[in-house]
Amino acid sequence: MTPAAQVSAAIEILEKLADNRRPAGDVIKEWGLSHRFAGSKDRAAISSLVFDALRKRASAAFLMGESSARAIMIGALREARGLTVDLIAALFSGEGHAPAPLTLQERERLERQTIEDAPAHVRGDYPEWLSQKFEESLGTAAAAEGAALATRAPVDLRVNLLKGSRGQALEKLAHLDPKPTPLSPLGLRIFPGSDGRGPALAAETTYVKGLVETQDEGSQLASLLCGAEPGNQILDLCAGGGGKTLALAAQTHNRGQIYAYDGDGRRLMPIHERLERAGARNVQVRAPRGKADVLADLEGRCDIVLIDAPCTGTGTWRRHPDAKWRLASGALEQRQKDQRELLEKAVRFVKPKGRIVYVTCSLLKEENEDQVSEFLRAHPAFSALPADEIAAKAGLQELSRFGSPHGIGLRFSPLVSGTDGFFVAALQKGDVV
Repeated sequence: MTPAAQVSAAIEILEKLADNRRPAGDVIKEWGLSHRFAGSKDRAAISSLVFDALRKRASAAFLMGESSARAIMIGALREARGLTVDLIAALFSGEGHAPAPLTLQERERLERQTIEDAPAHVRGDYPEWLSQKFEESLGTAAAAEGAALATRAPVDLRVNLLKGSRGQALEKLAHLDPKPTPLSPLGLRIFPGSDGRGPALAAETTYVKGLVETQDEGSQLASLLCGAEPGNQILDLCAGGGGKTLALAAQTHNRGQIYAYDGDGRRLMPIHERLERAGARNVQVRAPRGKADVLADLEGRCDIVLIDAPCTGTGTWRRHPDAKWRLASGALEQRQKDQRELLEKAVRFVKPKGRIVYVTCSLLKEENEDQVSEFLRAHPAFSALPADEIAAKAGLQELSRFGSPHGIGLRFSPLVSGTDGFFVAALQKGDVV
């Protein structure tokens, strides 16, 4: 396929996405199945175009003065890819499978229109209904934070210390030109090519044998800030596919015990293969079994209860740009309810001087500091550790500079830390009276 034909295909997919709230990946996959002539490189290029357009949907629509799939693609080619008017016009030639030629109005808007004076939600490319929430959470940096979330994310890897060192991983993956992550002592970063494609890790022996795992640097930091030590008893209450469970197993050097639980047993399925590949031997997977209380024996025994809470995922929009346009206010309310229930559930398992580590991949204050404040009011036996103490306990004192301006926990984001957006708070239980 020619680059122009790839643009036409991306517009077609964007039109389908406008008609439903389905994940973009599903619609792209369906398009590929019904267009077998498109090779793997074509599909990757089309996918990259679609995701770039979704990252810049609000600013592209503002730029072009309309929100059609064609307008968003044209605007995104300028805003996301920096193409000149002439280069865009060459793609929109109307020849062969190329989109119809640019109209006079489209050319004029590309040449003259800017987003400098646009509303914050346009400059930040996030839904208008989130404007007030972003402002309350991020202050005057709301638009800049949103714009950072609208960029492409690198591929971050976590080195598995159960299998080797970061130096060894750097050497084995030298052909991918990885760089050490600036904040996590365990991370490697690989930047995508101009086409947006990352490395095919499934074909890398270093990955297959478990020396590295994919994990954003922000998620690595959240795991490290748990302050896990060899011998700890740890409950991962929302383990899912096991990303943070694996990180904790490495931190504890396979000593102590980690219990991986998730309310949805289906989400735990990938963890078994990942544990074997990583060489993690101190993890028990506790899947739900009907009405049975599979965690009863952990009551009052845990040094750490990790809540990697379900949330709106606003901090992960670099990787899932379609999610921000599918997010509805009702989903936020449901996530807050889930978070309250999980915090309440965690209390049962924390031993004296133990702690709950509450983590979200959200930038919204309602899911983070407000949620923790509400919990602390209801549970005076718990207190929030200061950011500098959380960082010191993890041996990463320099992270204290990411202490939340709202007074509780630490905040990470693409703008301030170069990571996905994460919030981490540690809530310690006092002595038994």
